[in-house]
Amino acid sequence: MTEMRRISREALKGILDEHAKWLKAYEKQGKRADLSGADLSGADLNKANLNRANLRAANLIGTNLNEANLSGADLRGAVLNEADLRGANLLGAIMNEANLS
Repeated sequence: MTEMRRISREALKGILDEHAKWLKAYEKQGKRADLSGADLSGADLNKANLNRANLRAANLIGTNLNEANLSGADLRGAVLNEADLRGANLLGAIMNEANLS
């Protein structure tokens, strides 16, 4: 089993800021959020814009994704046990093999 990447709060904020630039500039500036394989368990991503973000195989156990925009996000193999998805936008999200139990 591969070890999950740990991401500090500060690093996560930077990734989300770059992702926001990437979305706003139609992919010409900033950088798409790559949180694949990241341990984000318990993180507060309330109202985060993760539109088209790469969250493949991420650990999202207990993560607050309340009202988050996950439209078009790659959540293949992500673990979302006990994640708060109330009001989250999952339109077009790729969720093959995601664990929602």
